[in-house]
Amino acid sequence: MESNLLKEMAEVGQKIAKSYDTLKNLTEVEIATTPKTAVYSEDKLTLYKYDRTDKATFKTPVLIVYALVNTYKMLDLQPDRSYIKNLLDAGLDVYLIDWGFPTRADRYLNIDDYVNGYINNCVDFVRKKNRVEKINILSICQGGTLSVIYSALYPNKVKNLVTHVTPIDFSTNDGLLFKWSKDMDFDKLVEGFEGLIPGNFLNQGFDMLKPMMKLQKQHAFAASLDDESKLLNFLRMEKWISESPAQAGECFREFMQDLYQKNKLIKGELEVGGKKVNLKNLTSPLLNIYATEDHLVPPAATTPLNDLVGSKDKELYSFKGGHIGVFVGSKSQKELAPAVVSWLKKRD
Repeated sequence: MESNLLKEMAEVGQKIAKSYDTLKNLTEVEIATTPKTAVYSEDKLTLYKYDRTDKATFKTPVLIVYALVNTYKMLDLQPDRSYIKNLLDAGLDVYLIDWGFPTRADRYLNIDDYVNGYINNCVDFVRKKNRVEKINILSICQGGTLSVIYSALYPNKVKNLVTHVTPIDFSTNDGLLFKWSKDMDFDKLVEGFEGLIPGNFLNQGFDMLKPMMKLQKQHAFAASLDDESKLLNFLRMEKWISESPAQAGECFREFMQDLYQKNKLIKGELEVGGKKVNLKNLTSPLLNIYATEDHLVPPAATTPLNDLVGSKDKELYSFKGGHIGVFVGSKSQKELAPAVVSWLKKRD
């Protein structure tokens, strides 16, 4: 018994010593390092084109539309866990919208501004730059919802649409976020934050959806202290979370009231820029990806999209994992990214 205790104490001592060396030698934690060039800007938005060392093998470029929540950098955490790098290596020309960091001056931006303004302007830039009538849109979470709306309003500009963990049917009660949102007063919330919803407020809400995750993260941090590679993986994810931008109050209000609370999109009642959004007008080939263990956007919120659109060529893809694992897990790099590339290749 005494010898085992002494052995354990010695192992702990060695781990602490190694942890000190790991932390002492740790320099800057870098994320989103895949080279890219800014090609268009508007207000806080920047449109990037990822650099290629050779010519793209795909005819049709892809535009990535990320959510307004958090930043796109999760798609490019590190070279061996980069969804974007996988697309580049497969031969695609990749463009990406960086929404930037809204300030109180942007408080009145609404869904119309994002869809008919920013997204449409970026789509037109990519179309003109590449001399094509239609482009591919690859969208994530809330960015997927905006892209579905866009594709229904501008079917003549979208060749193929790929949605990832995208909420469409907000009537489900499968996730706490969907339950909570039905009873919240978003007018008072936007007013209380003076028209700008802080990113850290939203992150605190996401933490409350899985309260034990904080404890699991603390355990993962402690367990990684003597392993530089594991520690850097942990810190990259934390850096991404810490950079969460604020939300323009009016767009946030519309999204939560018209979609989460009133479910107007699938009812055919949503108006954007004075136009009714009819999902039957979305006719481009559709690849709709959902995560089986997603606690933020449960499958029940995503899967109905395929039955609502006018596309004849449509596919539902089930990914065994969680909301973030769709992009950063090893399975994503080996399975999902190649599947998306293959799907786009067949329709190029």
